[in-house]
Amino acid sequence: MPARKSPSFVRNRPANGNKRPAKPKPVQGTPELQIECFSHEVRGIARHQGKTVFVDNALPGEKVRARFTAQRAKFDEAVAVEILEPSPQRLSPPCPHAKVCGGCALQQMAPEAQIQAKQQVLLEQLQRFAKAVPDQVIPPLSGATLGYRHKARLGVRFVKPKSGGKPQLVLGFREKGSNDLTEIDLCLVLPTSASALIPGLKETVLQCEGRRAISHIEIAVGDGHTALVIRHLQPLSTSDLAHWRAFAEFHDLHLYLQGEAGDDSTRKVWPESGPDRLSYGLPAFDLKLDFHPQDFIQVNFDINRQMVSHALDLLDVQPEDRVLDLFCGLGNFTLPLATRAKEVVAVEGLLSLTQRGRENAEANGLTNIQFQAADLNADFTRSPWARGGFDRILLDPPRSGALEVVRNIRHFNAKAILYISCNPATLARDAGELLQAGYRLSKAGVMDMFPHTTHVESIALFEKA
Repeated sequence: MPARKSPSFVRNRPANGNKRPAKPKPVQGTPELQIECFSHEVRGIARHQGKTVFVDNALPGEKVRARFTAQRAKFDEAVAVEILEPSPQRLSPPCPHAKVCGGCALQQMAPEAQIQAKQQVLLEQLQRFAKAVPDQVIPPLSGATLGYRHKARLGVRFVKPKSGGKPQLVLGFREKGSNDLTEIDLCLVLPTSASALIPGLKETVLQCEGRRAISHIEIAVGDGHTALVIRHLQPLSTSDLAHWRAFAEFHDLHLYLQGEAGDDSTRKVWPESGPDRLSYGLPAFDLKLDFHPQDFIQVNFDINRQMVSHALDLLDVQPEDRVLDLFCGLGNFTLPLATRAKEVVAVEGLLSLTQRGRENAEANGLTNIQFQAADLNADFTRSPWARGGFDRILLDPPRSGALEVVRNIRHFNAKAILYISCNPATLARDAGELLQAGYRLSKAGVMDMFPHTTHVESIALFEKA
């Protein structure tokens, strides 16, 4: 017989029968903290009254005065409000919005120190979770640290000032540690031409009758054109549409509207003719890839070009190889792989991206590629496209990693597996699976895909032992 449930007054009583543990008292004032090192999220780590404290705007080796922002059972969070003993790596942020805007958390740190810190995070995560040390640490891939970001989403809100009065338009990114928006006039990590649009975007929003129905604006910059996607929660009036079209015509932009139904309702309204695509090139392979402004792409074109070339060199693809490209997207690695391999099977969970990949393969005259849409969390090893096995495998998963995938692909017994990662913690977890399957971690390193942010992009080569 199942146990009878306890009455609620018993069930809710603390286990020790006494009073509930008191909540920790808020830390008063701004105590001094010594920053020991970086966390895996590239935040400063300090100790205060026996607890670990994660400190934003703090660099290793610094002594800071900090304001606590959150207190939890096992750790606290804080932000450095005064730097008492600065690190030699501390710089004045180039962006005037850096102290408030949450888009870039590391502008106060020298770029070369940022990427070295991220490399250390990668190596520590591999050691901690996979007990792995790469045979060779790859020198970081780096490039321009400003003007690199080819896609961004700007929030649009009307906020009532604290001093009272009418709500004011705020257009920008989220503030650090908050869902509030911080108003910006420029963004130094966007291409200069895109950043220069921001004041005009504000003016155009204010001209619209339905200005409060506009929730965000996306900017996507291709090699030849720039696109705007205006997200509106109610239909735009004829006059509002005319304002946006005039703005797009004046700045030679592609204009898209996204209505109440979300992505499915996105439509291009200017220019009225021509495909709804932007593009970027991979000159080393004589390839051009088209993408919709809302497609996932690598936003740093320079590092992406370096990464693709480096990935193919590491994987050492041979003319007789059959290669598997997982989480292939619209073909960023697939098409270059096809210029060297006998056959490439490219698999992606989103049907729309596999369709885009087929378009790109056809436009570039590549006929040795199979694009497949499949659930990569399921066992795909017996799928028709998987028959015959693979000589080499490349995977580029989301932040959640690819645990089920690596458990499946080890059955192919490929000579080499190249893992592109945007989260060193899940890469390290998955690396442990590959090591148990008889692979060795041959090479690993980081890429400066997102300068001034805490995102760590890395690459790891696993070879059959």
